[in-house]
Amino acid sequence: MKMKSHSSNFFTFFLVAFTIIHVCLADCDNLQDSCIADSPGNQFINGLPYKNPTNTSAHNFKSTELSKSGSRDKFGASINIVTASNFPGLNTLGLSIGRIDIQVDGIVNLHNHPRATEMIFVKEGVVAAAFLDTQNKLFQKLLKAGDVFVVPKGLFHFLLNRGVEVATVVSVFNGQNPGFETLMGTTPSDDTTLESVEKVKRKLIAVSDLELHGVNDSTLAMLEIIYS
Repeated sequence: MKMKSHSSNFFTFFLVAFTIIHVCLADCDNLQDSCIADSPGNQFINGLPYKNPTNTSAHNFKSTELSKSGSRDKFGASINIVTASNFPGLNTLGLSIGRIDIQVDGIVNLHNHPRATEMIFVKEGVVAAAFLDTQNKLFQKLLKAGDVFVVPKGLFHFLLNRGVEVATVVSVFNGQNPGFETLMGTTPSDDTTLESVEKVKRKLIAVSDLELHGVNDSTLAMLEIIYS
């Protein structure tokens, strides 16, 4: 009888603990229609202060942050992610959005978003999109205008412009603060030489070519060689 009681108590504890962990890891559900972020505010929801709902207006739900391309990095890509911190209407809605512009032969270097899944929509150009799963398997597809590609939460991925014009990509995330991490040594610093950047680009393109041509050993081990 005691064994059954202990088993029941353990199961109940496990169920409650799992539920708490699940709730803590997820974006908060809305308790009202909207919760506009407000920098001077004193009350916080999901990490951001919010304004009185009676002061909410239509302009809180519009942003022009993605209307133009930003400045490009040394890999030839401009990355602009809009979150609740610079688009107040997104607060507590569990969404963020980004715009990526990649020049010809440019790349979005290997990175991940630890707190969100990413859905990629190609607006213009031709892009190779790829991610590495936890079994070190590379998944890659060539995308044209109108195509969509999804990157599971937390997995490292990259983009290559495989066309003859600037490529524009729109990314949507299922979290209001997806995060952005790169592998150590892969982010260009001010003193990174053009030669070093071109070396990374050439090797990353080589790995992409192997996968596109059906070679099956395009794994994380190969990508580690890129940054050696």
